[in-house]
Amino acid sequence: MHIHSCLSPCGDLGMSPKTIVAKSREAGLDIIAVCDHNSSENVEATMRAGRMAGVNVLPGMEICSKEEVHVLALFGKLENALSMQAVVYAHLPGENDINLWGDQIIVNEKDEVMGENPHLLIGATELGLSDIVTHVHQLEGVCIASHIDRPAFGIISNLGFVPKQLGLDGVEVSWRMPIQTARETFSGIKDFSCITSSDAHYLEDIGKVWTGFILEAPTFEEIRLALTDKAGRRIEV
Repeated sequence: MHIHSCLSPCGDLGMSPKTIVAKSREAGLDIIAVCDHNSSENVEATMRAGRMAGVNVLPGMEICSKEEVHVLALFGKLENALSMQAVVYAHLPGENDINLWGDQIIVNEKDEVMGENPHLLIGATELGLSDIVTHVHQLEGVCIASHIDRPAFGIISNLGFVPKQLGLDGVEVSWRMPIQTARETFSGIKDFSCITSSDAHYLEDIGKVWTGFILEAPTFEEIRLALTDKAGRRIEV
């Protein structure tokens, strides 16, 4: 549920849509989500590559709030992800410096370079956490706090707790810590659905950890049901 492409300045240039899908298929993953920093511009190409290879790709992005907390925004429809991208871009100051932050490459499903994103994708938006969750929900998406066990850009490290009133749909634990250990370490996440993701920036990281879902089909709506533990759908890590 959390893979970066070569669009993220911290992502390896080898993380093209085509290679992400090929590696995901090799790792036995049925469904993935491309969540680049503050952008969804490589999502459509990855979805096309996924359809050709039999891997379901969810549109998403990893948004950095003004509190410098990372959250995953996942959607069932590409147009909703792009609408959220427009909101993010309108509240994302600065321009990228390639020499300082790295390349931000837009690539199609054939691994052809289509351009470079000029926005400062590595930066924080001017959107508060509550604003992000509200916008994502208005666009029929789900919002999950990223890597809550990490000391940087995690909601617990930056805020000290996970506010229930935010209305998050879940929390993500990184590959660095088993979910059960995270539940024992961070008591504030006990009431939230927990997933674990690779947060892959390099091909070899794809499939390092994954979340198992009990679903009828590998779709966004089924995952939404699993996050709420409804209709027999559930998370099985």
